[in-house]
Amino acid sequence: MLRGVSAFFLMFDILCTLMHNLCFNIMSNKNAVENVENLLYTKSMALVELKDVSKIYQMDKIQVKAVNSASFEINEGDFCAISGPSGSGKSTLLNIIGLIDMPSGGSVVLNGIDVYKDIDLTKTKTIPLSIDSKLTDLRRSLLGFIFQTFNLIPVLNVYENVEIPLHLGDSPAMSKMSPKERSEWIDFLIETVGLSGWKHHKPSELSGGQRQRVAIARALVTKCPIILADEPTANLDSKNGDQILELMQKLNKELKTTFIFSTHDAKIVSMANHVIKIHDGCIDNA
Repeated sequence: MLRGVSAFFLMFDILCTLMHNLCFNIMSNKNAVENVENLLYTKSMALVELKDVSKIYQMDKIQVKAVNSASFEINEGDFCAISGPSGSGKSTLLNIIGLIDMPSGGSVVLNGIDVYKDIDLTKTKTIPLSIDSKLTDLRRSLLGFIFQTFNLIPVLNVYENVEIPLHLGDSPAMSKMSPKERSEWIDFLIETVGLSGWKHHKPSELSGGQRQRVAIARALVTKCPIILADEPTANLDSKNGDQILELMQKLNKELKTTFIFSTHDAKIVSMANHVIKIHDGCIDNA
């Protein structure tokens, strides 16, 4: 009888020990997962932060509010679509991020830099000379642009069109590269967008899809962390449009470059990992 009781308590003790170890391991693994998630969250850096940004256009005696108190963040590595119908304010938002249009209020932070700090935007109608050079430097070092109409220089070939931003001043990444390394980088981009065989061709000798590929390579050439694309497939047929989107998504993943689109194209929205919806100048937070 005593032996049976002892055996029972021994088994009970062993079972309690096992349950304690199991619970400890579960909690340890949970803490480890939370630590990893916290680490990943910490490393997910907001490249773009808009806080209560507004844009008002004066049309004769009428004020048109194109953007109304927009606030959002876009993180490093995002493939982001600013989506809305025509006239919703999406292109205005893209121009504000791209430092082309100055907001009428709020703050714009790019890569941790408060662009319009200490400037009263409600009383400032044009870009002050005091920050004009600052905006130029920020565009050069942080931003690349892909336009609907490609905007290639007709008298230059593919290689020269891709290269031309490098003649406008060094970005921090490019300043460390030798002329040979720069040439190799341009060749790499041209090869990546699938135009090695057209390197010496001029824009008039290229299709619409090929011209947009040149524009993508040109936007990437300064190694800027943010690419802005305003309806990049609007002037392309569906086949070329799909190829261009797949190429940009590939570059987003491989080069870790952040892409931000203004679009009403459902295909782009479906491919994006971050969608910002805007309607009548207001961000839809639903």
